[in-house]
Amino acid sequence: MTYWPERARRGGYIVGAGSRTRAEIRRRLRYALALIWRSAISPLRGESRKPEMVGGKKLGVTFIGHSSFLLQVAGMNILCDPVFASWLVLLRRQRRPGVKIKDLPATDLVLLSHAHMDHLNRPSLRKIVQRTRRLKGRAPIVVVPWDVGDVVRDLGFERVIELRWWEATNVGPLRITLTPGKHWGTRWFNDGHRGYGGYVVEGGAQRLYYSGDTAYFGGFREIGARLRPEIALLPIGAYTPDSYRAVHTSPEDALQALRDVGARWMVPMHYGTFWLGEEPMDEPLPRLLASAAKMGLSERVRVVTEGETAAFA
Repeated sequence: MTYWPERARRGGYIVGAGSRTRAEIRRRLRYALALIWRSAISPLRGESRKPEMVGGKKLGVTFIGHSSFLLQVAGMNILCDPVFASWLVLLRRQRRPGVKIKDLPATDLVLLSHAHMDHLNRPSLRKIVQRTRRLKGRAPIVVVPWDVGDVVRDLGFERVIELRWWEATNVGPLRITLTPGKHWGTRWFNDGHRGYGGYVVEGGAQRLYYSGDTAYFGGFREIGARLRPEIALLPIGAYTPDSYRAVHTSPEDALQALRDVGARWMVPMHYGTFWLGEEPMDEPLPRLLASAAKMGLSERVRVVTEGETAAFA
């Protein structure tokens, strides 16, 4: 979906859409229609495979596609923004999910960063709940930002936990903290009260940061100073036109965020699955790798392909 952010303020971080001329609105409508048509006629690419279970004290990161991940942390299975749908209203998926729902392990916890439909897909969540109940006899727990609980409360989760920025909750051996972001949380046009953000997941000695959707902002340094994640899952797509960088990071922004957070590893996300920006679908990842080489960060970027599981000790 094409993002036209509204004015929002949370904890001192501001996103401003500003005024738009009628000509600009018409241009964006024309572009949106062209994007919908292009996504509908493009052939679906990619293959699904079964995730690898890492076991032991390793932390597993399986890329499902877009911003969806299966995480294995401290013996628990976590899904981040799981979207398996082929269509988001009028926008068609361009690559198959790297893992099918029927091949997922029983899910202990679901983390949702905000209510946008490419991150919170109700049909996918309902199927995940049903599968987990079949496998282990109980539903997973879901953690959401403030004022998002009502969107998922009827889907059958065992418990719905709402957090505000810097609030934390314990789920089994994990500590989950909602972190700030520079984005917005509206699902429709009249619910701008909804929250958004990322998460730091701490399990044992391991700490992982999942940013959700965000633009570059000074909060990355604070997240690094407070929570010191070792692995950072950061977005690199939907940055064109330049106005989109008010709510999304470019590859270069994401690399600066990696420096600010101080993580040892970066895993890129938010690219290649849905046509959300005007840049070519195959541009963000090569641009990230080229920029990482120029910035001396190549050894800290770990690309995980759809369906692949990366193990971090």
